[in-house]
Amino acid sequence: MDLERPADTEAVKKQAAGVEAAEPKVSRRAILAMVTLCVAVFIAALDQTMVLTVMPSIMDSLYIDVAHLTDVGWIITGYLLGYTIAMPLFGRLADVRGRRPMAMVALTLFMLGSALCVFLDDLGLFVAARVVQAAGGGALVPIAMAAAADMFPLRRRALVLGIIGGAAEAGGVLGPMYGAGLASLWSWRLIFLVNIPLCVMLMPICWRLLRPGLSYAAQPGLVTEGDLVDDDAPPSLGGGRARWWQRGRVDYLGACLMALALAGVTIGLGTGTQTVDASAAGSATVVKWPWLVVSGVAFIAFVLYERRHEQPLIRLDFFKRPAFAAANIAHMLVGAALIIGMVEIPLYAYTLFGMTEIEGGLLLIRLTLMIPVGAVLGGWLADFVGYRVTAVLGFLVAAGGYLLVSRWPLEPTQMQLTRDLMVSGLGFGLVIGPIGAGVISSVGPKWMTTSSALVTVSRMVGMVVGLSTLSSWGVRRFNVLAADISTPIVRPPDLTDAEWQAVKDAAALATKQAAHSVFGEFFLIAAVIIAVAVIPAIFFYKHKGRGTARIPFLPH
Repeated sequence: MDLERPADTEAVKKQAAGVEAAEPKVSRRAILAMVTLCVAVFIAALDQTMVLTVMPSIMDSLYIDVAHLTDVGWIITGYLLGYTIAMPLFGRLADVRGRRPMAMVALTLFMLGSALCVFLDDLGLFVAARVVQAAGGGALVPIAMAAAADMFPLRRRALVLGIIGGAAEAGGVLGPMYGAGLASLWSWRLIFLVNIPLCVMLMPICWRLLRPGLSYAAQPGLVTEGDLVDDDAPPSLGGGRARWWQRGRVDYLGACLMALALAGVTIGLGTGTQTVDASAAGSATVVKWPWLVVSGVAFIAFVLYERRHEQPLIRLDFFKRPAFAAANIAHMLVGAALIIGMVEIPLYAYTLFGMTEIEGGLLLIRLTLMIPVGAVLGGWLADFVGYRVTAVLGFLVAAGGYLLVSRWPLEPTQMQLTRDLMVSGLGFGLVIGPIGAGVISSVGPKWMTTSSALVTVSRMVGMVVGLSTLSSWGVRRFNVLAADISTPIVRPPDLTDAEWQAVKDAAALATKQAAHSVFGEFFLIAAVIIAVAVIPAIFFYKHKGRGTARIPFLPH
C-alpha cells in the first residue's frame, strides 16, 4: 500500500525530481542552528523532571507540611499543563509570525518562569510560575522541529527530527540527576537560576541563525516533493459565512477552547502519580468528572468553531490525510504505552525487588537511556529505508521488549532486567523520527509547527489517559487477586512461633505474587497497545531517500 499526497500529480513529480537533482548542500549555518535548537530543547526537557529529586527541599522552602502533601503534585502537573496547552497556540503563531520571533518569545517565557521560581515562596504562585516556564519550554519543541525541517532537505528530515527528539528525551532522562547535582552545590533554587544565563546566551544565537521570512521549504526552487501539498486551501465553512471574529490570521478563541479541553483532561484524570502498590492497595487515581465534562464540552465547541474559521488553529481537513491522522493516533498510543513503563518500573523495583528509590531510578534509566539512542538511529534508518518500515519496526521492537518485561519472574536476573528494558527503550526511540517527519511532510511548510505541536500534544494526552485508565484498572485487579489473602492480627494460641512466622510469610508471599501478576498484566496490556500502533503505521509515507547512508547532516 502506497498512499500518496493529494498533490502527487505528474507535474509535481517532475518538479520534485528536478529539485532533487539540484539539492543544495547543507550549510554550516543549518548545522549550527540545529545544534542550538537541540540545546534549547534539551534544557526545556531537563526542567520537566529535574524537580523530582529535590521535591523534599522545595516542600521545606514552600512550607508544605504532611497534611498538604497532595498539593505537591501540582508542581509537576502545573508544568504538564503549561507544556501541553501552550503548544497548539505557539505552533500556529510560529507558522504565521515566523520561527525566529516566536523562538525569542518562547525563550523569554521560559526565562521569566525560571526567574520567578527562584524567588517565590508561595505554592500557588510557584505553580503559576511553573506554568509560565512550561509554556515557553513546550513551545520550543515544535518550533525546533519546524525550523529544522525548514533548513534541511526532505531526504535528511527524519534524521534531523530524530536528533531533536533524542535531545528532548535525553533531557527528561538526565533531569533528576541534573537537579540533584545542582541542588547539592547550593540550593534547589540553583536549578532554576542557571536557566537565566543559558537563555540569555541562546537568544542572540537563535536570532542570528534562524531564517527570517519564508521558510527554507517554501522558497522557490527549494521545494521538495514531500512539501508540495495543498497547504493553502481554505477550510470548509459549513455552508455559512464566517463572522468578523473568525477572520484573524491566528485563531485565539480556538486556542482558548483547545487549552480548556486539554486542561480539563489533564486535571480531570489526576496527576497520574498514583497507581497500584502492594502497600496501598486501596489507592487509585481520583477522576474529577466535572473537569472531564468541561473538557468534552470545550472540545465539541472547538470542533464546531474551527469548521467556520477562515484561518483555524488546526485545519480539521488534515485528518482526512491518512499519514497525518495515522501519525497522531500512533503517537497517542506511544504515550499511553510509554508512561506505563516510566511509572510502573520504579514501583516494580520498590514493591517486588526491595530496591531503594535511587536503585529504582537507575533501573528505569535502562529503559529511558535507549530512547534518545533509538531516536537518532530511527531518524537515520527512516531516511534510508522509509518512514513506514522504520515505524513498524520500532513498534514491534517496543512491543517485544514489553512482552519480555511482562514475563519477568519474581526474581529476574540483572541480564534480564537490562536486556528487556533496553530493547523496549530502543523501540520507543526508533519511532520518534518517522512520526515527526511523517506528520510534517503531510501538511506542507506553512503548517509545520502547528502539526508538530499537535502530534506532541497527542502523545501527552495518550500519557494522561493511558496512565489514569490502567492505574485504576490495576488497583481493582489487585484487590480481586488479594481478596482471599488474610493474616490474623493476633497470633492464635494454638500456633508456635515458627508456625506463626510461616503464616505471615505465606501471606506476604501471596501478596507479592498478586502484585507481580498485576505488574505483569500491566506490561502485557502496554505491549498490546504499542503493537496496535503498527496499524496506523501502515499508513505512513513510504519515503526512501537515496544515498543517505552517510551521515547526512554533515557538510559534503
